[in-house]
Amino acid sequence: MAEQPESSPKGKPLLFPSRGKSAVTAPVVGLRPWRVLIADDEPEVHAVTKMLLKEFAFAGRPLEFLSAWTAAETRTQMRDHPEIAVLLLDVVMESDHAGLEVVRYIRQELGNANVRIILRTGQPGYAPERQVVEEFDINDYREKTELTAQKLYTVMMSALRAYRDIRNLELNRRGLERIIGASGTLFEHQSMPRFATGALAQIAVLLSHGQGGLPGDGSLPVMVSGFAASRCPEGLEFLAGLGEFSELLGVRSESVLPARLRTRLAEIGRERTCVVAEREFVGVFHTATGTEQLVYIESPQPFEEIDVRLLRVFAATLGFAFDNACLNRELSETSTEIVQTLSDVVETRSVDTSRHTARVGKSAHLLGLKLGLSDPDLEVLRLVAPMHDLGKVGIPDALLNKPGRLTTEEYACVKAHTTIGYNILKGSKRRLLNTAAQVCLQHHERWDGSGYPHGLRGEEINMLGRIVGLVDVFDAVSNDRPYKRRWPSDQVLEYIQGERGRQFDPALVDLFIANFDEFVTLENSDHEE
Repeated sequence: MAEQPESSPKGKPLLFPSRGKSAVTAPVVGLRPWRVLIADDEPEVHAVTKMLLKEFAFAGRPLEFLSAWTAAETRTQMRDHPEIAVLLLDVVMESDHAGLEVVRYIRQELGNANVRIILRTGQPGYAPERQVVEEFDINDYREKTELTAQKLYTVMMSALRAYRDIRNLELNRRGLERIIGASGTLFEHQSMPRFATGALAQIAVLLSHGQGGLPGDGSLPVMVSGFAASRCPEGLEFLAGLGEFSELLGVRSESVLPARLRTRLAEIGRERTCVVAEREFVGVFHTATGTEQLVYIESPQPFEEIDVRLLRVFAATLGFAFDNACLNRELSETSTEIVQTLSDVVETRSVDTSRHTARVGKSAHLLGLKLGLSDPDLEVLRLVAPMHDLGKVGIPDALLNKPGRLTTEEYACVKAHTTIGYNILKGSKRRLLNTAAQVCLQHHERWDGSGYPHGLRGEEINMLGRIVGLVDVFDAVSNDRPYKRRWPSDQVLEYIQGERGRQFDPALVDLFIANFDEFVTLENSDHEE
């Protein structure tokens, strides 16, 4: 049965009775509408409801109507659109209690506690019992003749306000959980680009909770754009980008940004603060190392209140994380300089190994890449591989540069370079130098246990030591030495295949042989430099 419009004093129907100037708030362009499902077997009810609420808006968001004509269709709509905010549900459709069965399905089977359910009936005798209303969280019950335009407006306003508050509590909880989870992830990043990329990704996901709805509600994440950058003498060095700024990685000039945005960033930079505006977030972070880091995010949709609160909380986390990342970068750069200096020392000691350490570093990195090592492990391998012969600083020049074969005693002396290098580095608490110590010690161990200094066998040898051991031999036989000429590629290939399972890890040999041409190309490219 269709509801009766409210009447004027003269008896003429009023489609929109007087509600005062604040009754209907103007929709804000860009905000997603509230979804309302009308479930009723009377077409007139659908038409009148939509007509009475067509200008309705709450919190700047208009309504979007979905329709269902049967209990089965209602269940399908609720299953496919869990973001529905309000359900206007007829009690009597296919059966006297079809509506109540739908409520039971929504609350129990779907587990949807957020949607506000307003029961409507044209037959007062079919009113649900109080126990049913309480048990299934039915939020309102009205006779259809009772829902005039004014009362429908009031009921909808109350229902949406309750839905928003319930949703915001859930978004707050999940958003804070994500911030806590993101904190651990951000503090794990060792390089600034990786850290910055992770920070932008976490902000994008965080915003999808507010503007895109709850996880699992069927809505899409918000497509934000933004970048992270460090202040440098040239202006800004872009560390990561999203959306329209995704191509800025590595650029060292802020002239690529629109003039409006450059001015905005300069103003905020002078304030040394974080700003959340209608559609943008700008975070300026001054770290303990004296650097200035900047994060900029812009959204196609206005931020909701929940977005603003979560962004402010996350900004505090970002401040600490930037400090951590900058300190890690400074420590990493210092360690890298030490490694490169020590590697250079090795090369200057021996005339027959010019560029040997650098080539071993490149080949080790390539083999680690083929093996599928993680990015952090690959970076460590690239840096420590050139240090494998560090211990030769303790070997007399006469032995290192001797053109002929070494005697047994001389060879024993040269073999000591493994333990000398290890002893130089073993006291470090830094992963980079500690790993270099292990590589120094183990790169002459053999898979069959016949190597030195400790006769380790198989997987007792550190994986990085096994990698360096193989590429060290490859480079040695592929280049001239005072006591021998370089081997042709086919002889190198034959030798490495012959040492599979004896000197070298069989799996590494298989991987090396499968990519042999790449290693030869890399080796030859060094000779051309």
